[in-house]
Amino acid sequence: MPDQPDVRARELANHLRQRGITDAKVLEAILNVPRDQFVPPAMQSDAWEDRALPIACEQTISQPFMVALMTQELALTGAERVLEVGTGSGYQTAVLSRLAREVFTVERHAALSEAAREMLDGRLKLTNVRYRVGDGTIGWPDAAPFDRILVTAAAPDLPETLFQQLAEGGRIVIPIGSESQQQLNVIDRRDGKPVHFRSVSCRFVPLVGEHGWDGTDRTPRTQ
Repeated sequence: MPDQPDVRARELANHLRQRGITDAKVLEAILNVPRDQFVPPAMQSDAWEDRALPIACEQTISQPFMVALMTQELALTGAERVLEVGTGSGYQTAVLSRLAREVFTVERHAALSEAAREMLDGRLKLTNVRYRVGDGTIGWPDAAPFDRILVTAAAPDLPETLFQQLAEGGRIVIPIGSESQQQLNVIDRRDGKPVHFRSVSCRFVPLVGEHGWDGTDRTPRTQ
């Protein structure tokens, strides 16, 4: 990774600031994570634009604004253990790793998980990320509880399995809604119960798994 952030990264950080991202640490993380290294070579010239881009396995790398917003909503102090559901390209994971004590990331596509690990551990030399291939809707029970949970795919409802792995006083940020339209939900755990806040409209790929959408017909699975 270069010693100085790319000028395009500076422009992106300024753009995000103008769009309402106010957390200086989040902006610094965006500034110092090379987004162009997380997209296919043919799309690297588009990497600094504020839009989602396709990656392997019919998945996407999220729009930088959404990455910054979701990270800001987590309200990280640096002491948290974070569960990320949906490793994808590893870009969001890299941002989280700069702001949290430890990141546990789950991805159902082995090829994506392996590529992300090569980038994060191999090239960026990160040491606080743990990886698992599997159904993200099940979470990571043997590492729970988590102070924060970030879900990077859209669920039909809040998976109870994930909420039960959230520590008391913790927070989960998750897109909830239909396949075509969702709301980014910010949910705190207070006295063992979910307290919901709504953020902005969004559009994510479906959260496929036992406690999410069916992988073939996109119907919600019963919980």
